[in-house]
Amino acid sequence: MFEIGPGKVAAKTFFDVEFPKGHVGVKSFDAELVDEEGNSVPLYEAYLHHWFAIKYHAKDWNMLKIIPKNPLEGAIYIRNEGTCNSYILPAYWGLGGESRGTKSNIPNPYAVEQGNPSYVPIGYEEKWLLNLMVIDTRGTKHRKHCTECRCNRFNLPKNFYNVTLGINGKPLSSNYKGGIFCCQDNLQCKLKKDFEAPTRKLALRYKITWVEWNQQQIPVRFYILDSTDRVRTNGSQIIHDCQSEFTIPSNNGKKHSPPHIEKANIPIERGGYLIYGTSHMHTGVINATLYGQDGRTLYTSKPTYGDGKEPGNEKGYVVGMSGSYPKPGSIKIKDGEIVTVETRYKSGFLTGAMGHMYIYLADRLP
Repeated sequence: MFEIGPGKVAAKTFFDVEFPKGHVGVKSFDAELVDEEGNSVPLYEAYLHHWFAIKYHAKDWNMLKIIPKNPLEGAIYIRNEGTCNSYILPAYWGLGGESRGTKSNIPNPYAVEQGNPSYVPIGYEEKWLLNLMVIDTRGTKHRKHCTECRCNRFNLPKNFYNVTLGINGKPLSSNYKGGIFCCQDNLQCKLKKDFEAPTRKLALRYKITWVEWNQQQIPVRFYILDSTDRVRTNGSQIIHDCQSEFTIPSNNGKKHSPPHIEKANIPIERGGYLIYGTSHMHTGVINATLYGQDGRTLYTSKPTYGDGKEPGNEKGYVVGMSGSYPKPGSIKIKDGEIVTVETRYKSGFLTGAMGHMYIYLADRLP
């Protein structure tokens, strides 16, 4: 649980969160934002920009009989099978404002294997963290722009661009107009004059379903593919350069402008049968499609936009992204196949847009 006030950003990481114990197969992982009483919070009050679940191996200090100054010293973070570089998009599960309307269930007999003791180094134990970003838009001058993390809508420190490092580890360019770096913890989106409202406590409520691991389960590998990934090669080495987010330029008010398309051609070193696919996108999205190397459509994920006020149906917000459950064995990505991620947004200036496609691959069929 965390506190947040009108216009504020809460960008938090919670370590050693509750997770199924033992050797298990996770079937689904769903989450939503709730208040102190457990009531669902609508996106137009507190926008759930994203949440991610990340696995890490922490030193077992009890086994080592040491009292550490920093319990996370020596922790090893375990990323998913996706192709992004270093620390970018490492999560095993995660979505955003579309969480309530996006399925995460993996069909039988498939599951995401976790807790296998043979994969945990001696002297370590497997743990999980949750990372989230929430923007409280109560009383803000420009609610939509706050959810896009537009820099000029926030009260930024005077030296912000000099001291803030971008995704490349260098000082943020003054041309950076919006995105996650302008939505750092405790930053303030500008409020309407004289607006007042109390701070409140919110929490990410999550539900995990799982089965005990046995020989009947077939493991799936989870990948996040990013439409901003600019793949290049250095000899035989494949180098990925995921930006995680992008800005859509202005269409200068033109009607019927063509959609903005982000596209990445990504080699999949280890392929498999496609068991499930979906995507994480933001408001303004039209669709996201994954193509095979021969041009065949592997799946398309489409948004559901809300048309009401109740949580899960907030008007104008993306409240769900469709998923794809191909007939088992009908779609296979070959080892080394170059797939194309294509995300489409409506034209018009938009900051902090994302185009992340999620795929679950299995090595074999039942």
